Amino acid sequence: MLTHLSIHDYTIVEHLEMELQAGMTVITGETGAGKSIMLGALGLCLGDRADPDSIRAGAERSEISATFHPGEAARLWLRERDMDAGEECILRRSLHREGRSRAFINGRACTLQDCAQLGELLIDIHGQHAHHSLLRREVQRHQLDEFAGQSAAVSQLQQIAADWSNSHRKLEELSGSGSERNARAQLLAYQVEELDSLDLQPGQVEALEAEQKQLANAERILLTVQQALALSEQHESGARQLLRLVQEDFLQGEAINSIRELVDSAAIQLGESGLELQHLLDRVEVNPEQLRNVEGRLETLYTLARKHRVRAELLPETRQQLKRELDDLRAGDARIEALQGQLGELSANYRSAAGMLSEARASAAQKLTREVMKQLAALAMQQCRFEIVLSPRGHQQPNPQGLEDVEFRIAANPGQTPGPLGKIASGGELSRISLAIQVAAATAGAVPSMVFDEVDLGIGGAVAEVVGRLLLTLSARAQVLCVTHLPQVASQGHQHLRVVKTSDHKRASVDLQHLSEDERVNEIARMLGGIEITRQTLAHAREMIREVSRRN
Repeated sequence: MLTHLSIHDYTIVEHLEMELQAGMTVITGETGAGKSIMLGALGLCLGDRADPDSIRAGAERSEISATFHPGEAARLWLRERDMDAGEECILRRSLHREGRSRAFINGRACTLQDCAQLGELLIDIHGQHAHHSLLRREVQRHQLDEFAGQSAAVSQLQQIAADWSNSHRKLEELSGSGSERNARAQLLAYQVEELDSLDLQPGQVEALEAEQKQLANAERILLTVQQALALSEQHESGARQLLRLVQEDFLQGEAINSIRELVDSAAIQLGESGLELQHLLDRVEVNPEQLRNVEGRLETLYTLARKHRVRAELLPETRQQLKRELDDLRAGDARIEALQGQLGELSANYRSAAGMLSEARASAAQKLTREVMKQLAALAMQQCRFEIVLSPRGHQQPNPQGLEDVEFRIAANPGQTPGPLGKIASGGELSRISLAIQVAAATAGAVPSMVFDEVDLGIGGAVAEVVGRLLLTLSARAQVLCVTHLPQVASQGHQHLRVVKTSDHKRASVDLQHLSEDERVNEIARMLGGIEITRQTLAHAREMIREVSRRN
């Protein structure tokens, strides 16, 4: 869920911090107070395109960051990209006056596409088409499958389809024209034989490179070791002479004993280092012929590595890969026959699994349609007609998503032909339709946070009360943030934030207030209307809040 939103120098906001909680949070304020600024800033963190004009006047850049507690799907996305940073996930966006824009996920620079992909797993903004996941058919299909309790069946079907696709690809590779297969087999045989002739063992390239380096520097190594040995012998002799001096009988005391021990240890270590240097000297050999042999073999290996476009140390692995491909080609008809049998078995398994999924989808589609229509009626949209269309795919090749496409359609007015959500429904209608679907489906697989931007647009009275209750119901399984102008909705929230815009005739600014219980009563009373807030209005506001508490 979204836990924190920080905005710096964005539009008219100099500095704004939002601390958010689980449950339902309502955001209210006068028209034009700047509620949309917060959603615009959040959208930038989710990959929206930036406009340098949105940077606050007098500032050189804007900084926006959003902190989330990610769900399991988002955590998996982060782990796959090595971006996981523990319990929190921070999306940050920086806009510069000259037009540059940078995005970060957990401190690592990323693309806007990365932000958008991750954002879809973190939060869903309803009422804005750009972030409305319900407009995408894959989300509609996923929602129906979740409602039908078929998530495990879908995963199984996807695995069968993947296995079929892999086997089909191998069969096509083996079933090419005879001349092509023979030519490929001849090339592979030559390449394998060429690599076999090298008799290259794992780790041999590194050993040859080390040997070449030693042979090439043998003379320098000999000279250096000889010099070191001479110095070692010289210093050892000096240490022994010093040791004899400090062992004189007239030198007594704890301090001189300590010195004797140090000099004795130094003499021993110098003696050991001299022995090791002598052993090294005995092993170093100036051998021009061996150097030529090693360099020649390395050049052969490097040339072959360039030919296969791999590093020289990977040539043994390359040989194994080529050998496996050659063996597959030589297996020929036997391998093709085995793959054909495997494809037949996979196709049968797919038809069985996909058929059962289709039946479950058809049954769930009818049930979900009834539930959504019931919720739409409660939202004063009884004139709408919602339907779920299952369209059979035109080809027989196993598809990981099943035998049919899933599409949610809506007719906003009587007599109208249902069409895609994004083309038929207006922004306000789409928000309420989405709310109805979310509540009706009540899936555990929904994103952890949902934002409803003026979902109550164009409604009031008892319907507004229903919207508030539905949002409150939805907040039991996901964080809900709701921008609203209606007191019936605002009174349902667990947390109430008020956006306030102030101006000193030179510059406007926006502030965010976390309302206490008394402040919340005053804000809902203001939303109830009237030139001035009366005792009756305040009493009405208190009663609305108490009624929500009693009901829950």
